[in-house]
Amino acid sequence: MPVPRERGRLSRRLGNIVLYSVLGIIAALQIYPLIWLFFFSLKGDAEIFSNSPFALPESPKWENYVTVWSQGNIDLYFFNSILVTVSAVVLTVLLASFVTFAITRMQWKLNKLVLGLFMVGIMIPVHSTLIPLFQFFMKIHLIDHPLAIILTYTAFNLPLTIMILLGFYYTLPREVEEAAVMDGCSVHRIFFQITLPMTTPVLSTTVIINMIYNWNEFVFVNTFISSDSYKTLTVGIQNFIGQYATDWGAIGATLMISIIPILIMFFFLSNRIVEGIAAGSVKG
Repeated sequence: MPVPRERGRLSRRLGNIVLYSVLGIIAALQIYPLIWLFFFSLKGDAEIFSNSPFALPESPKWENYVTVWSQGNIDLYFFNSILVTVSAVVLTVLLASFVTFAITRMQWKLNKLVLGLFMVGIMIPVHSTLIPLFQFFMKIHLIDHPLAIILTYTAFNLPLTIMILLGFYYTLPREVEEAAVMDGCSVHRIFFQITLPMTTPVLSTTVIINMIYNWNEFVFVNTFISSDSYKTLTVGIQNFIGQYATDWGAIGATLMISIIPILIMFFFLSNRIVEGIAAGSVKG
């Protein structure tokens, strides 16, 4: 009898070793591009083209970061990216919460139709709407204005955000809200003081998903924004690409700066993301 037990323990240990080895390799493959980009940002053009792309920087050029921050208007682009991203995320999450609350907690004739219309939005190719949106914003004088980007991000992120929130809202107990109604709470107080705080885990999930999309988006900003004072980081990188010369080290430093906020947000909200997805996947 002891022999089968020992064999079972040995097989479990070997299985764990294989599993963690595979996960370690996958993690290394995921992290390596970030490490490579960091070393790339510390090189000069001559070193980039003369040495192996996998070689470490011979003399790290930290001045690349100083150059992009002081001479490349990256500080302005960084602020614009934060402004547009935060504004669009807050607006998207708030409006999606309104819609989801109305669909799952209120009885009205067109709630299924409205939900279907929002879900149809997921199937529309985002960039197929560039020309109609450009003409629309041109008529209402929003071309070359941050509001055009904020409204566009909000509109296209609403369907996915609503879909994520729906699964979680269906799991929320109605007894708490019914008790609040019996105590005389209005619909607004129920939403802001009871329902919205209970959806914090899934809201964290939607916040990070929306933030990643908004922060990295390029085409809409490049199409709707022409003034240098309103550009975001993704478009501002083009400042280091010239007709006759390109500062590759500065481009690497700019990309590294643009990645840091996403990494920080994901680091602090990663547990919340898992909780939100898991909580919204089980009904009952």
